[in-house]
Amino acid sequence: MANQKLYKGSLQTIILKLLDQNDKMYGYEITQKVKELTKGGLKITEGALYPALHKLEADGMLTVEVAKVGNRLRKYYKLTEHGTKETANKLLEMETFLKTMQQLVNPKMSLE
Repeated sequence: MANQKLYKGSLQTIILKLLDQNDKMYGYEITQKVKELTKGGLKITEGALYPALHKLEADGMLTVEVAKVGNRLRKYYKLTEHGTKETANKLLEMETFLKTMQQLVNPKMSLE
């Protein structure tokens, strides 16, 4: 993606969707999954990811599980019940936004 700034408003939705699909994930795993799914087109930096994860946790949408992997601790993030409900809301908002943008940018190619 040429303009990384475009995804910043979508970062929470991306995280919620991935956790909804994968039960629980750790930070680096999230960055690698996004990179894989977008074939390298979108790279989430730690500086963007961890504040978003902490905000979602503070808002009651994520819980954190700490597990020892080898000789280090790893934080796994998992959706709460509230987070699961909010994921559905955020995905609906995203779908509506994308349809609206498509109508504005290229009305002939509308998603409708």
